[in-house]
Amino acid sequence: MRLAIVRQRYTPYGGAERFIENALEALLERNVAITLYTREWPETNLQLMEPQIVNPFHIGRLWRDVGFGYAVCRRIRRARPELVQSHERLTCCDVFRAGDGVHAVWLEERAKGQGSLARLLATASPYHRYVLWKERALFESPTLATVICNSNMVRDEIKLNFSVDDAKLRVIYNAVDAEVFSPALCAHRAAVRAHHGIPDEAIVFLLVGSGYERKGVITAIDALASLSPPSHLIIVGRESRMARYARHARECGVAGRVTFAGPQQDPKRYFGAADVFVLPTLYDPLPNAVLEAMACALPVVTSTKSGAAELVTGADAGLICSSRDSVALAAHMRALHDRALRERMGANARRAVLPFSPPAMTLQLVLLYKELLEASVARRRGAKSGMSAPRPIAAVSTEIKSSQDSVK
Repeated sequence: MRLAIVRQRYTPYGGAERFIENALEALLERNVAITLYTREWPETNLQLMEPQIVNPFHIGRLWRDVGFGYAVCRRIRRARPELVQSHERLTCCDVFRAGDGVHAVWLEERAKGQGSLARLLATASPYHRYVLWKERALFESPTLATVICNSNMVRDEIKLNFSVDDAKLRVIYNAVDAEVFSPALCAHRAAVRAHHGIPDEAIVFLLVGSGYERKGVITAIDALASLSPPSHLIIVGRESRMARYARHARECGVAGRVTFAGPQQDPKRYFGAADVFVLPTLYDPLPNAVLEAMACALPVVTSTKSGAAELVTGADAGLICSSRDSVALAAHMRALHDRALRERMGANARRAVLPFSPPAMTLQLVLLYKELLEASVARRRGAKSGMSAPRPIAAVSTEIKSSQDSVK
């Protein structure tokens, strides 16, 4: 039994990769051959996964994506695996994981804060035009059997923008380890605050995410400027134009109350130092950082275009507002100065994400693979006599269920 995974840039630390690795490991243990099609073979725990390097020459992102897609589909047609899961917009896949959401919606949300020239350039961009065309071709492809959506928001956006049968849309949330991300991380509170010169009595708002424009850092700084000292904002994540955001903090008069911690290999201690998590993101299908904050029992303030908003509102675990509404964001941040409210919403937040344990989400993914692989076998039996059903995979669900029960 052969399963192909397509990921142009595979990193074992990426959210999408962390999400599927446990399920793939379970399949490997049941003698399912897994081939990874990628530009570069990474360091990964899945040593039995067979790499296929597909790295055609390119200049620029348009050539990069077109060349990779063409080369991968050609390889897959020759290999003829039973099931193909892609994290890229390809028409040669059976399963597509919509981890980046809907590109058309992202462009719409970004355009709301752009000038007319920037919007015109985005509309005329050959790259964006290609992605939009490829996205539509993917969702209209007759070979597409399932779309894995990481939030109800993404599922609803796909339904709204494309003619995809409801039965093909499966919502499987990302996993979060509530033993690793837990209230016990508050043990780092004093050390982190002392390191950055933050008063112990300050209410600390934490924002974790790379790419500050998309994550709404300007809005968060503007909101902080409306709050009285010693309220403090810590920003963790990578950004190529860091000076622009530091300058904005100075212009708002809050340079001393904003800490730019930059990218952190292990940001867990910052969750322990915070009182509230904020993420006024322009568009985010399901940010892992929000799930991690909720597991740490932090109340969350996020935007209506974050896939995590449905979890926050459904569990009364925080507050939401429009991504660029700094006034509403400031009001929510001000409301969470109330300790009793923080504690109530924080407890609700942790309770809401406990079901998203790695064993539980692995079980959901393995059961989906089992269903799709069995359907693939059934379709091929007429052409390949003697092929047996994938009985070993069926046993995986029982084993993972036992593992899930053991961690409760």
